[in-house]
Amino acid sequence: MTSAYLRRALEVIEAATEGMSEDQLVRHPDGKWSTALILEHLALAFTGTTKGLARCLEAGRSSASAPTLKHRVTTAIVVGLGYLPSGAQAPERTRPKGIPAEKVRQTVHESLIAMDEALARCEQRFGHRVAVLDHPILGPLSVRQWRKFHWVHARHHLKQVAQLRARR
Repeated sequence: MTSAYLRRALEVIEAATEGMSEDQLVRHPDGKWSTALILEHLALAFTGTTKGLARCLEAGRSSASAPTLKHRVTTAIVVGLGYLPSGAQAPERTRPKGIPAEKVRQTVHESLIAMDEALARCEQRFGHRVAVLDHPILGPLSVRQWRKFHWVHARHHLKQVAQLRARR
């Protein structure tokens, strides 16, 4: 793992789910995601970033757009301050479909490792400050910003996992 942010994300994911049974992974209150669905959502987010980065690498150039004022403000809040507000709908492509609970921990682990590798390749090719890819809400992000975003995003959802575990 090349990134301290992503290494911490992996450690927090593993610590939050350590020892959870399949029953615990799928349990959830009405209208809320289970731990398995949260992990699948994170895996889909990691995979989506990896695919976007792969397209940039294939093309040999960034696919990022010019940031708007709204992008700059939301990026400053989420990436700069490390605060992800609650209540926003996940983009459609990151909404869980329900992969089997017994596979979700391995899936999230593998997708995070693959994203870290893709970010490292982009950093070598484009540098860490160049915006390489657009986030669907935050707009254009650099490699450094993508790494921190995914840490903030994982931390946000793992607080929800802690609440689910406490409900027993």
